[in-house]
Amino acid sequence: MIKVAVFGAKGRMGQRICQAVEEAEDMELVAAIDAGEDREPAKAADVAIDFTVPDAVLGNIEWCLSNNVHTVVGTTGFTDEKYDQVRKWQASSKANALIASNFSIAAVLMMSFAAKAAPFFESVEIIELHHPDKLDAPSGTAQTTARAISQAREKAGCAQIPDATQTDPNGARGAQIDGVHIHAVRSRGLFAHQEVIFGNPGEQLTVRDDSFDRGSYMPGILAAVRAIGDRPGLTIGIDELLGV
Repeated sequence: MIKVAVFGAKGRMGQRICQAVEEAEDMELVAAIDAGEDREPAKAADVAIDFTVPDAVLGNIEWCLSNNVHTVVGTTGFTDEKYDQVRKWQASSKANALIASNFSIAAVLMMSFAAKAAPFFESVEIIELHHPDKLDAPSGTAQTTARAISQAREKAGCAQIPDATQTDPNGARGAQIDGVHIHAVRSRGLFAHQEVIFGNPGEQLTVRDDSFDRGSYMPGILAAVRAIGDRPGLTIGIDELLGV
């Protein structure tokens, strides 16, 4: 049995994760911890799952790694500097860490398909659509997708994405991550959706992923919990776990 702790256990995502862990035949929920609560019960865990908020996640990761508890993180807002900090903590720990911007299998495949398509098109833009309670924009998934697209285009020697815009005082063209424009929609009734629009003269390709509820993340999260003990160091994303 894999003993599991959940940070952010009282949130909507945390409650669903606790349920998934309790329903898994090979896992035991040994700690359900929320903001302001003592982390001590998590010392009994083999793996801690963190779905909290950007202001809390680094402290939780540091605590877990210093106590040699493997850590699976779905909290967003990570930068290269934050990844480097986790690597420093992990270097002096016996535990491993996995951080993913999205645990949905469909989303992982969407990002992979987008990266494969990127070198074949002149234009590409990302539209991400989420519920209005989401704290960050653009989403971590959109940022990860943009970086993957940019890397694929750079590797293929693609020209800069065409854009003749000269004035945009109100930011209508959206955010720009590594040269790729991202547009964030926040609306009641949505959950988590993203489409990547590619364009060439006379043709267009759209790659879209739709998650309708939190259950879509559970298979990926549980797969990460099962795999983390055999993945030394810091793993970013669950692509390799899925063979993508």
